[in-house]
Parts: sequence; C-alpha cells; structure tokens
Amino acid sequence: MGRRFLVIIVLLFPALMGYSNNIKVDSLWKVLKAELKKENSYIKRKEQKIQAIRQQLVETPAKEFNPRFKLLSDLFNEYSAFRFDSAITSAHRMIAISQKFNKKKQLIKSQMSLATVLMKSGFYKEAFDAMATIDTNRMLKQTRYEYLLLRGFLHAEIGSFNNDAYYAKQYHLASKTDFKNAGQLINPDEMEKTISLAFLPDSGSRKKPTAGFYYNYLLSHKLTEHQIAIVATRISHAYAKDDKLLLVTLAAINDIRSATKETFAIFLLGQELFQHNRNNDAYICMQEALGNAAFYGTRNRAAQIESVLPLIASRLIEEKQHEKDMLWIGFVIFMFVAIVLVFQLVIFRKQMIRIKTNEQVIQQKNKELEDANGRLWESSRIKEELIGLFFKTCSSYIETLDKVKRKAQHNIKIGKYQDANIVLGNVHIQTEKNQLYSTLDRVFLTLFPNFVASFNSLLKQEDQLWLKEGELLTATLRIFALIRLGITDIETIAKILGYTVNTVYTYKARIKGKAVVPPELFEQKIMEIKFTDNH
Repeated sequence: MGRRFLVIIVLLFPALMGYSNNIKVDSLWKVLKAELKKENSYIKRKEQKIQAIRQQLVETPAKEFNPRFKLLSDLFNEYSAFRFDSAITSAHRMIAISQKFNKKKQLIKSQMSLATVLMKSGFYKEAFDAMATIDTNRMLKQTRYEYLLLRGFLHAEIGSFNNDAYYAKQYHLASKTDFKNAGQLINPDEMEKTISLAFLPDSGSRKKPTAGFYYNYLLSHKLTEHQIAIVATRISHAYAKDDKLLLVTLAAINDIRSATKETFAIFLLGQELFQHNRNNDAYICMQEALGNAAFYGTRNRAAQIESVLPLIASRLIEEKQHEKDMLWIGFVIFMFVAIVLVFQLVIFRKQMIRIKTNEQVIQQKNKELEDANGRLWESSRIKEELIGLFFKTCSSYIETLDKVKRKAQHNIKIGKYQDANIVLGNVHIQTEKNQLYSTLDRVFLTLFPNFVASFNSLLKQEDQLWLKEGELLTATLRIFALIRLGITDIETIAKILGYTVNTVYTYKARIKGKAVVPPELFEQKIMEIKFTDNH
C-alpha cells in the first residue's frame, strides 16, 4: 500500500507543476451569480425528487424492511442538507423501523445520521446524546471509522462554536484524538490520499498540489455536486487568498446546484471576500448564507452569520459614503475644470478673434503693399516708355533742326535767300505735332491695350467713343490717357496737346456728365484701368 501511495505522488507531481495557481476567480464568481438566479429551479427539482421518494415510500408495504429502509435513507439524504426538521423526522423513522425489525447495523447507521443532522444544525448537546445511544460493541471496522470521524467533527464543531480559552482547547484536543484513531482503523483510498496531500507541509523537492490542480481533479472525477462541494470546502482550509477563493467558490456553486441549504461554503466565501475587501460580493454571499440558515433551520450558522453581516454592511455603508464623497469631489473638480476650460475658451476665442483681425489687417496691408508695388512698377514702366519716347522724339527733332539749319545757312551764305526760305517753309509744325501724338498714342496703347474698351465701359451705350479706321486715340481719349499716365495738372495737359485750359475742362466735364459712375469717381475709375507689360 505504501508503494501505491508513492506511485500516486510520482504520477501526480508532473501534473501538479502543469497547473497554474493564478486561475482567475472572477469568471467563476460570474458563474455563481448566474446560479443564484436559478436557485429556485434547483429547489423545485429537489422537491420533485423528494416527492417521488415519498410516493414510492407510500406505495411500499410496511412489512418489507429493506426497500422501506432504503427509501427512508434516500429521503434522509435528500433532507439532510435541505431541511432540518424533515431530516430529523426521517432519521427517527429510520431508527424506529430498525428497532422494529431488530436490525442493529441499520440502527447504528440511523443513529449516526440523526447525530449528524443535529450537529449540522447546532444542536450539540442533542447530538452528543444521540451519539451516547449508539452501541459501540462489536462494531465493524468501517462503521467504527465512520463513528470516530463523526465524533471528531462534533468535537471540532462545538470547539469552534465555544471559541473560548479553556473548553474549546479540550474539544479540539478530543477532535484530534478521534481523527487520529479513525485514521488507524482503515487505509485511505486514492482520493483521500490525494486530498491529504493538500494538508502536508512543503519539504525539499516535494510541493503540495495547487488549488488549480484540485479544481480540475474534482471536476474530472465522477462525483455528485454535493460531494464536490463537501470536498472543495474541506480542501479550501489548506489554502489562502485566491487559491482559497477558487475552491470555496467552486463549493458554493455546487451547493446551489444540489439545492444544499445546510451549506458552509457560501459563508466561508463571504468571509474570504470580506477579507479581500470585495464587500458588495461578500454581502451577497452572507445574505444567501443567512437565507439558507433560515430555510434549513441552522441555529449556529445563523448566529455566526449575524455576527459578521453587520460588519460587512457597515463597511458597505462606508464605501457608499466614500463613493458619494468622491462623487461630490469629482463633481466639484469637474465644475472647476469646466469653469477653467470655459475661461480658457473665452480667452482663446478672444485671441483667435484678435489673430483673425490681425491677419485681416496684415492681409489688407499686404494687399495695399502689393497694390503700391504694382503702382510703383507700373509708374516705373510708364516712365521708362515715356523717357524713351522723349529722347527718341527729341533726338529726331534735333537731327531735323540740324539739317534745316545747315541747309538754310548754306543757302544764305551763297546768297540764295529764296532757297533758304523754301527750306524753312518745308518744316510743317502741325505735321510734326500729329506725328508726335501718333507716336504717343502707339506707346500708350502698347502699355494699356484695353484702355479704349475700359473707357467706354464707364460711359452710357449711346455716348461711348468709337475710333475711326486707322485712328488710334481721339482728342478726348488722349486727355484721359495723359491722366492715366499720371499727368493730372490741367495746364500741363493743355500745353502737351496744344489746347487751352478751358478746352481741357470742357472735354472732361462733358465726358463725366455722360458717365455711368458718379463724376467724382470717374478719374479714379480711369486710374484703375489695368496696365499691361508686353515687353
């Protein structure tokens, strides 16, 4: 048997290393909350099963011991973790039928069943009384083993319930003695050996199995939901923190599924969650545990729960108050931030408006600068053309005058006065003027090719000036052409064109009177006619 135990450890060791201790409990907690919502359906299923057993019991003749005892045992098993009063009734019926038919083995089992349910319900004195009625003489080894285990659990329970410095110590010592004596009677099976590994201390290369291993181990074996809950609760005492949470949550889930109302797992889970500061979850568990205790009729469990529940409730109230305070603080901070942001937005908007205004000013100044540069460039080009025209015309006139002078001087010198007079008579001033105006017109129209069309656009349809074939500019157009070139002085215009000042005034006034724009804006519109550099 020792060799078999060693083989089990060797086989389990690689598996133990493969499981992680960090299995998430949150997903299992979600399962538990979902199962709590279905709790009534599990209770209904349990009641239907009990009703079926009761019906079979009614239909079984009273003289048939074995089938009736079997049905009473099944009924007790269903009630033992479901309803205390019904479990007590079933146990007494089992005792009565065993005594009636003088069945010692079944009587001992019935008395132990009664003691078990009394212990679970906190009736410790009554449980000891029930244990005292059991005939321990000539007990089978297996029965004595179960008897000692039950008595050990009873001593442990009352020790935990008393929880004092003197009597509790005696009960715990008696419990250890009973467990030790029970362990010496029979060899544990494979599952019991595996479970016991959790309570062995780590030493050397041997490490105890993880909680994750036991989680998978229990689910992989053919155990009932109630059995899984019992074993998981038992093993959970060997672990702490998340490992313990994993196992007690598994136990609580299976207690719900098996409609177990005499449950310790949900109470342990509530305590553990409370230690983890998961107070809302702990409160849910304790409320469920209190409801189970009331449903089953467990006095000791109800007392334990009622001592812990106010602590959880008070902490929940503190948390809610803290959350409320934090909410108000958050609201105040939010309002402060909102005010600051609004203030910043106002400043930002003002800055943006100022920037936009400045950009508009800059754009306007840039446009004005561009217009000024354009006008300077235009003026420069006009001056270049006019200066070029001036020097070219002057040079031509000087050359002509020089030729006339020489011919006249030569004729006078040789006495040909008549010929000299003819030479001087060949100089036609009006022709030269017309040629000068024609040259000026060509230069101007080269600089302003759209002048005539633009000028006419400022006049009414019937008053527009149209050139004859071969004509470049009329006298009126020539006056405003000089104005477009920047010559605005009336006397200067009159001298250039050979007109009187009144004549120039008359031409200007007549045209302005025919304009489609106000007279005071006419010359401004003339200055806006576009200059074109074709060079």
